[in-house]
Formats: sequence, structure tokens, C-alpha cells
Amino acid sequence: MHNIARAALMAAGLGLIAASTAWAQQPPTTRIRGEIEKVDGNILTIKARDGAEMKVKLADNPRIMAMVKASLADIKPNSYIGVTALPQPDGSQKAIAIHIFLESMRGTGEGHRPWDLRPGSTMTNAAVDTTVTGVNGQEVTVKYKDGEKKVVIPPETPIVAYAPGEKSEVKPGAQIIIMGATKQADGTYETPAINVGRGVTPPM
Repeated sequence: MHNIARAALMAAGLGLIAASTAWAQQPPTTRIRGEIEKVDGNILTIKARDGAEMKVKLADNPRIMAMVKASLADIKPNSYIGVTALPQPDGSQKAIAIHIFLESMRGTGEGHRPWDLRPGSTMTNAAVDTTVTGVNGQEVTVKYKDGEKKVVIPPETPIVAYAPGEKSEVKPGAQIIIMGATKQADGTYETPAINVGRGVTPPM
């Protein structure tokens, strides 16, 4: 019995090592922002915002989300939102873009982290706790599992909301953002999901 228990422990340990090794070997992903220039089956040619041309292969059954224009009135207590922001000297976050998640997406990427939209920018995905009108715009407190942030939303801040997307929206001229594309050995990218602006440019 003792040997069986020891063997089970060893197997569990090896399983953990294998899992952590696999995790460590996950390739880093790339965010791609830009405009679709061409669609050839599952292969998208995208002109990135920096002017680079990128080839991206969509998964056979991709997750397609649309981004639609929204407003401050759509941000309510308990809304689950993503705030792209610039940290301020007083510790608050000055929003430069906000996206509102669908209720079914609550919990997506929860937390606060660096972001690559602008130098020094951050992303906070969290639930709205309180919202009040302040001197410099709407002031929102958002809470996530490890903390909270005070966010100031100036009047000019672009605000969008997620909506279910359609494959037909993945077409030339569409403005897109891909959150997690994986670079392949030949320099192309692959992604299981894409966000398409429906009459808007995804601002984050």
C-alpha cells in the first residue's frame, strides 16, 4: 500500500512537471490592430496600424465578435468593462478607450496589467462598482479580484460594446483587433478569434 501511495504521488508530481513544462512552452501571442485588405478562404491579409502587411490564418470555426458604438449611458453599476488608460500621478486611471463586455463574457481577462496601445498604457478588466460625475468627466470605480481602480472617463473617450459577430463581417475594409495571434515559423500568424468593428474602429 505504501509503495502504491508513493507511486501515485510520483505520478502526480510528474503530471505537474509535464503540465508546467507545457505551460512554459506556450508561444507568446501578438495583438494585431488594423484593416483587412484581402480575404482568401481562412487567410486574412491585414494592414496593421504601423503599415506592416500581415498574413493571419483564422481557425476553421473562429470566434467572431463585433464591436459597436456605445456611450457613457451604457456603463452602469455592475457592468463588466475593459478600460484602456494612462495612469495618473494621483493613482487614478485616465481612460483613453473603454469596451463593454457582454454578460456572458464576465470575468474575461479580469485584473490590471500593462497594455500596448500607447507607451505606459494599462488595461483593467473589472466590474463597475460606483459611478459619479466629476470635474474632468465621469468617475468610475471598478473592482476586480485583486483590487480596485478609480477611472476618470473624459467626454471624448471612445466607448464600444461587444456584440455577437458574423463571418460575413470579416471582409476587406473592416477594422479589426486580434487579441492573441500566434506567430508561425514562416512569419504568418494564426488566431482562434477576431474582433471586428461594426462601423467603428476598435479603440483599444
